[in-house]
Amino acid sequence: MFSKDKEGGERRAPGAPSLLSAGMQVTGDIVSDGEFQIDGTLSGDIRCARLTVGESGKINGSVVADECLIHGEVVGQIKSESVTLSRSSRVEGDVLHDMLAIEPGARLDGHCRRIDKVEAST
Repeated sequence: MFSKDKEGGERRAPGAPSLLSAGMQVTGDIVSDGEFQIDGTLSGDIRCARLTVGESGKINGSVVADECLIHGEVVGQIKSESVTLSRSSRVEGDVLHDMLAIEPGARLDGHCRRIDKVEAST
């Protein structure tokens, strides 16, 4: 169930992502060591390893993740090593990233700033 990473620390074995389903509304902060998918509405901050915001998903709060794939809406700052904004995404806020991909049709109202991987993980 657990294995060692390169630095000798424990990490979780990959599993199914945690899910906030379409039609669900959550108010509060979410912290997860693994993958999280949001198809509903989150009013609060989220910190996780990998975040996917589905087309029906909406976040009103800040995002900190190693990897972000945005298909829906985020109103708040995104801080991540890797960010992908798909054609259906809408982001209102700053994006702090190491790698950034923006598909044609994506909407970004904010600033983009490249940061080092070390900064992205804090």
